[in-house]
Amino acid sequence: MLKIILTIAVIFAVYFFLIKKPAVKKRREERADAEAKKPGLDEEIMVECVKCGTFVSSKEAIIVDGKYYCSKSCAGVK
Repeated sequence: MLKIILTIAVIFAVYFFLIKKPAVKKRREERADAEAKKPGLDEEIMVECVKCGTFVSSKEAIIVDGKYYCSKSCAGVK
């Protein structure tokens, strides 16, 4: 009887530490990667130039007094 219980315990330990635990860890890492790559974080927001109406990326736009401009000439800046 003791041999059967010991065998079952060893099989369970091998299953848990070599099969189940790495699979759970892999799923957690995949979820963390998916959360980090959520859509919307890398998207560019397009804004309209106040003077000429051209749309430019918010990263490339020139901001003067809280208004977006497409270029220095539209913004009136040198």
